[in-house]
Amino acid sequence: MQKVRQTKVLKLFVLSLVAVFLLPALAGCGQRDQGNSAVDDAKVLKIGGIPDQDVAQLEKQFNAVAKYLSEELGIKVEYVPSVDYAALLTAFERGEIHLAWFGGLTGVQAQAAVPGAEAIAQRPRDAKFHSVFIKQSVLPIEKLEDLKGKTFTFGSESSTSGHLMPRFFLKQAGIVPEKDFNGGPNYSGSHDKTYKLVETGAFQAGALNEAVWEKAVQEGKVDTSKVQVFYTTPDFFDYNWTVNANVDEEFGQGTKEKIKEALLSIGPEQSEILELFQTDSFVETKNENYDAIREVAKELGIIK
Repeated sequence: MQKVRQTKVLKLFVLSLVAVFLLPALAGCGQRDQGNSAVDDAKVLKIGGIPDQDVAQLEKQFNAVAKYLSEELGIKVEYVPSVDYAALLTAFERGEIHLAWFGGLTGVQAQAAVPGAEAIAQRPRDAKFHSVFIKQSVLPIEKLEDLKGKTFTFGSESSTSGHLMPRFFLKQAGIVPEKDFNGGPNYSGSHDKTYKLVETGAFQAGALNEAVWEKAVQEGKVDTSKVQVFYTTPDFFDYNWTVNANVDEEFGQGTKEKIKEALLSIGPEQSEILELFQTDSFVETKNENYDAIREVAKELGIIK
């Protein structure tokens, strides 16, 4: 009897050891399986925008859109900042950015780099956009031809309203920036830096996005006693939301259309987004609307 009891005790001891060593391992396996499932379910739709203004403004704009789209689409949406225009284009071409707020030029560059990429939404004002030419208020500059011999700054080299279209209208006025500006043209990198460079006297004149200028004046960010607009360009198409060709493949058929519908549905309930983008709505657009931008870019040798 004593031997039987010893055998039972031994068996219980062995079973206890098995439980101690095996149960955590089995639990770990279950956790790993759940982890893999979580990873599979955690695809992130990433949005970006050209860095044409200060970082704080961009963070507000695009994080607000990311939050809204996440709620509308039922998937995680994240804003990914870009250091410059080229970085955003590269990320879009690699498929790392699924939806981007481009200018007209960067939009046609993205369409050329990614077959199937589509411009899907814009603000009403983007169908009739303008650049403004500014000058130091004390200077006798009244028309584009008066810029010969002056110091001048564009915005980013990849900007539609800060470089491409201003250069086009300068060309029509008979001005070649590399030859006719004192020291050649400067590139500030963003619209807000452009008006600050003219305001401080670093440059005598410059060109930038009309909407950024208007907002800076409204918010008192620019001293209009020191810098003023002397020329506004004719209309052209500009900013737009462009969706990547890989969206339906990565997030399921119909996702591209859902994104478009969500953007076009932004209304009074999303007043923060509308205010940040200086608009009252987003409207439908298409790649063909930017054919003129594409032709100007080709004419100026910016794209092939």
